[in-house]
Amino acid sequence: MEILKISSKSNPNSVAGAIAGLVKESQKAEMQAIGAGALNQAVKAVAIARGFVAPSGVDLVCIPAFAEVEVEGEDRTGIKLIVESRNRMYI
Repeated sequence: MEILKISSKSNPNSVAGAIAGLVKESQKAEMQAIGAGALNQAVKAVAIARGFVAPSGVDLVCIPAFAEVEVEGEDRTGIKLIVESRNRMYI
């Protein structure tokens, strides 16, 4: 599975498009963010992606987790966001 690596300079609309595409393809997308700015862009992208897929009856859920990432030979702790689709159930 492809992991989207998000930075503080990532465009949330572009990331949202990638999330929507991955979710339509495999029901799941995974992002990795290191730092507050990167996490902010990632969360914005999830919110935007929800709007992209909502008209087709799909709801996105986001599962946060910690991730150990190696950056320039140094271990860092980042946040992993797993975005999954679930079909809306109307009662």
